[in-house]
Amino acid sequence: MLQIAVCDDNIDELSNMVQLINLYRESRSIYCEYAVFPNGFELISTLEKGKRFDMYCLDIIMPGFTGIDVAKEIRCFDKTTPILFFTSSPEFALESYSVKAINYVLKPISKEKLFFTFDELLEQIKAEKDEDAVIVKSNEGIQKILISNLVFAEVIGRSVLYHMRSGKVIECTEAFSSVCGKLLKYGSFIKPHRSYLVNMQYMDTIENHQITLQTLSTIPIAQGKAKEMKQQYLNYQMERE
Repeated sequence: MLQIAVCDDNIDELSNMVQLINLYRESRSIYCEYAVFPNGFELISTLEKGKRFDMYCLDIIMPGFTGIDVAKEIRCFDKTTPILFFTSSPEFALESYSVKAINYVLKPISKEKLFFTFDELLEQIKAEKDEDAVIVKSNEGIQKILISNLVFAEVIGRSVLYHMRSGKVIECTEAFSSVCGKLLKYGSFIKPHRSYLVNMQYMDTIENHQITLQTLSTIPIAQGKAKEMKQQYLNYQMERE
């Protein structure tokens, strides 16, 4: 079920958004819920209590706590969920990208504008939800790791380190055997060493004793496994063609 947060200090605009969302979910036959907030403080307070949404619709020009300010606070809780700005002024368009806003729509908001924007956004949300991912409990909380962004995983002591394409490392305390069970289901992973799992998508070269990744990290290959690793990598590349 889709959860939408709508924040606008103008009651008439807020009412208009609610009516348009109701029309949209009826016309598209989708099941979604929305929560309305007359200011950003109430929205952020709700997030602090643990509530999360699949989409945020924010007015930018609000007294005391602007939509840009609200979006910056949202990003402290949620790095990726789409943020839509609806505003009467185009002057904040550039600044909206600093908080990774997905779109910027000028008021007055018409049925056509909202329907077009929501159609595009829901396609993106659906694609992201369909993408392969694993859920992990890290030191920072519950996180979703997209398989396409995971370069390799390694175990050090009781910690499993997930090395991401961005350079970020997500640390978890879990059994590496469990990690292997989850990741090896995806055809892109190989296990060249008892302490490593590598996403072949990011492999650059494979030698007798090590694998060099596109990120310049090197992964050891256990003795006697080089031939098997090379064959698996060859099979993977042939399947992709």
